Amino acid sequence: MRLAAALVAGLLAGSAGAADLSAVQRPIAELKPLAVLPIGKTADWVSVVGASVWVGATGPDAVVEVDATANTVRHTVALPGEPCAGLAPGFGFLWVPLCGSKPGLAKVDLKTGQLVAVFGIGPPTGEGGVAVSRDSIWLVTDKQGSLARIDPKDGHVRQTVKAPPGSYNPAYAADRIYLTRVDAAALTVIDARTGAILGAAPTGPNPRFLSAAKDAVWTLNQGDGSLTRVDPYTYKPAPSVALGTPGHGGDIAYRDGHIWTTMSKFPLTVTNAKTGTVIRQWTGSGGDSLAVAGDDIWLTDYRGGTLTRYSVKAALAR
Repeated sequence: MRLAAALVAGLLAGSAGAADLSAVQRPIAELKPLAVLPIGKTADWVSVVGASVWVGATGPDAVVEVDATANTVRHTVALPGEPCAGLAPGFGFLWVPLCGSKPGLAKVDLKTGQLVAVFGIGPPTGEGGVAVSRDSIWLVTDKQGSLARIDPKDGHVRQTVKAPPGSYNPAYAADRIYLTRVDAAALTVIDARTGAILGAAPTGPNPRFLSAAKDAVWTLNQGDGSLTRVDPYTYKPAPSVALGTPGHGGDIAYRDGHIWTTMSKFPLTVTNAKTGTVIRQWTGSGGDSLAVAGDDIWLTDYRGGTLTRYSVKAALAR
């Protein structure tokens, strides 16, 4: 009965339906940027740390630090592989999973902008993620769902959590790790203190990127281009929100009652996190990863290799 109930709940969670958002759509050209900065041949992954914005790049492989006060590049840190599975700050460093012939985990000093170490443990594929808890770095290291709990000092694996196969993207909030299973339609909940698996929640199809907070977890579902909100304590999902943005890539961020997402051909969408109502969706070229901090939206154009800064207030203005 529990399995049957879970399957039914999963179907309901994934039933976002067709999205007719023409009434709230606008061309991205109407949203005037505050700044556009060239990053590399490609630009992907964004992390805001204080007055700095860190962006992954290729051509060459690097992470780029942008001074948010001056809208200028402060450091370009060369890497021995492609930054391919997220960025996460913690313990005074930026943690950068690397793809290539030798996958690894780069450790970049946030103060000096120097590469201080590359640990010999990395992601099994691109479009993954990395998370930082109170005492550890969390990274999936193979396609079987092995979630490594890594010591930030020397990079040794403290613990390996056997999550479901096809799980790649962890996020941390309130002493829990949330891990999406992109090969299915589920979210795994893990105790970040003990590594014990606490349970699982159904989502929309093929969830990959996610945003976790104390009172809710949101998944961006690549299978049908929807959003699913999951209660982190009951593991019950609300009905998914249709965004009409299926496909690979994309990103998601929660900020002050709004969910911001990006996907190819739909570089920016904002949804009311309480009601699940899509407020505005911008169409056109660009997009692929984002971060939202203060009154700023930082949005990459993956193929264009740029980072664009927008105003949250301007984006929400009717």
